[in-house]
Amino acid sequence: MPDRPLQLRAQAMRAAPTPAERAAWRILKAPPFDIWHFRRQVPFGTRYIADFASHRARLIIEIDGNTHDLEAPEEIARTKWLEAQGYRVLRFTNAEVGEWRVVERTLVAALGPG
Repeated sequence: MPDRPLQLRAQAMRAAPTPAERAAWRILKAPPFDIWHFRRQVPFGTRYIADFASHRARLIIEIDGNTHDLEAPEEIARTKWLEAQGYRVLRFTNAEVGEWRVVERTLVAALGPG
C-alpha cells in the first residue's frame, strides 16, 4: 500500500496535470479506452507514481517531458520495479501525445480486444 506522503503527492499531481497529461487523460477516459479503467497519477509501492495505470490491463503509461532522461539509473530502476510488479510500461513524449494517432495505434496493439 502506498504511504501517505506519496498519496498526497499523487493527489497534488492530479490537481495540476501538464498539458500533455491533460490531453492524454481526456482520451484515456473516453471510448474505446474507457473499458480499461485507467487511473491517473497512481502511487505504486512507497516510491513511485505512474502517470496513468490500468490495473485491469496491467499497463502503465508514462508521458515524458522534453528533459526526461530515460537512461538515468533511477528511471531504469523504476521501470524494472514496475515491470517486476507485473505491469508493462509504455512511454510517450509530449510531442507524441500531440500526435495522438501514433499513441492510439500503440495502445490498441498493447491492449488488444477489451
